Amino acid sequence: MQKNWWKESVIYQIYPRSFKDSNGDGVGDLRGIIEQLDYLKDLGVDIIWLSPIYQSPNDDNGYDISDYYQVLPAFGTMDDFDEMLAEIHKRGMRLLMDLVVNHTSDEHHWFQEARKSKDSPYRDYYIFKPELPNNWQSLFGGSAWKYDEVAGEYFLHLFTTKQPDLNWENPKVRQEVYQLMRFWLDKGVDGFRMDVIPMISKYLDFPDADFSDFNKVIETLYCNGPRVHEFLQEMQEEVLQHYDIMTVGEGVGIRPEQANLYVGNDRKELNMIFHFGHMFIDHGPGGKFDIVDFKLSDFKRIFTDWDKAIGDLGWLNIYLDNHDFPRMISRFGNDQNYREESGKLLAMLILTLRGTPCIYQGSEIGMTNVKFDSLDDYRDVETLNAYRDYQSQGKDLNELLQIVHVQGRDNVRTPIQWDNSAHGGFTKGEPWIKSNPNYQEINVEKSKAKPDSIWHFYQDLLAWRKKHSTFVYGTYIPVEEDNEQIFAYERQDAQGSYLVILNFSDQAYTPLGQLTNGAKVLMSNYPFSEDPILKPWEGRIYQID
Repeated sequence: MQKNWWKESVIYQIYPRSFKDSNGDGVGDLRGIIEQLDYLKDLGVDIIWLSPIYQSPNDDNGYDISDYYQVLPAFGTMDDFDEMLAEIHKRGMRLLMDLVVNHTSDEHHWFQEARKSKDSPYRDYYIFKPELPNNWQSLFGGSAWKYDEVAGEYFLHLFTTKQPDLNWENPKVRQEVYQLMRFWLDKGVDGFRMDVIPMISKYLDFPDADFSDFNKVIETLYCNGPRVHEFLQEMQEEVLQHYDIMTVGEGVGIRPEQANLYVGNDRKELNMIFHFGHMFIDHGPGGKFDIVDFKLSDFKRIFTDWDKAIGDLGWLNIYLDNHDFPRMISRFGNDQNYREESGKLLAMLILTLRGTPCIYQGSEIGMTNVKFDSLDDYRDVETLNAYRDYQSQGKDLNELLQIVHVQGRDNVRTPIQWDNSAHGGFTKGEPWIKSNPNYQEINVEKSKAKPDSIWHFYQDLLAWRKKHSTFVYGTYIPVEEDNEQIFAYERQDAQGSYLVILNFSDQAYTPLGQLTNGAKVLMSNYPFSEDPILKPWEGRIYQID
């Protein structure tokens, strides 16, 4: 297997709007990030992935970009950005920017010009149709086509109505993308996380979709289009190969058997993707707000299938939550009775699987989903669209509120809880979204002051991973695959052999001795013990050679 710095690194995702506000306007900003760089260095992360900071009307919180060359004033200035980048590099860390080029904002000057005339040189930057070509639905609800009065035609938007999809068939569009990529790379950024990158190539016959299974539509019609690999190889040739950087593709719609088409060593496309297998595991046919139960064995099998699929050719990004999915402790752990234990256990999973780990801001202190009392307290466009749909259809809004408590994206967008002062120390003003009320109990200051906290466990695990390359490059061998209580696997290479056992339940696990066979415990998320019984949500790493 090829060895690379980006395989040995750990990513920390910053959602800048909610990270740290330096000027009291209620919105996190670049100077707030600069203030906390020592915090991230002390934690032990290597790479910061920054969600979009570009000029945007914020219909989708920055994923609707109106100018790729400007910083949103609420976040600061380009001088602030340059200082932040220099300070990140000074600490030996790297910066990953968010590349959002499947779509722009409808306020981008390309779209504004495209609307004006069918003869506009920008008209073909987007996908316009004189009649509705099909029944496609937006991922955020409603039709994926909007009639534009000025243009006199319908345009495609797979996300919000203010996010028109770019037409990658047009070589001028691709050159515009490569130019903006060079702009940021020439500034010294260390790579890109590429938003919904499998969507850039469209099926130009625009067939109708069967929406009885929305996730299947995403896989087969919205993603993996006929020219996607051609486009990515062109991007590599024109831009990426000229810089020592890393690329992470948001692998929405990619199936395991397609993974190495994107990340195989021989493909010259992307370094890694993060897949959605486990992120869609509790989605019913109606999508994320159609919640279904799942078994631990299904969860484990997803990781095994993907690991087998990439083999030694490809690479994955390992994560359990991010800005689009609920807090991992609330989703995959127990945020009520075993918050600290399950938070540490999930950290063990992320940091001992094969792949480049990604920690989402706040996970290192065990932040949880928020349960606001009213839908009016939520800010995410996805939730607000569902709110309108429920109202118009006369559905039970309380039912939607309970679903949002579980799946809403604002669960991970409440401000970072730095201390127990007002708004968790995030801002001296009024935050753009309310803080989680539990900030007085769950915050950075309290977690750092407690020697056995989740924060210190992350710090120890990050240092541990750096010292044990087996957890980077070693083979992954699943154990007890059908067991519905424990997630167990071995990591092996010439440097060592280890057994990881994670108890994903509120009950003790007793037949442990049959698995460990006298192996030595190296690390646990409980006080050290060789007891042959795993406590609820206990995780252990054993040395087995």
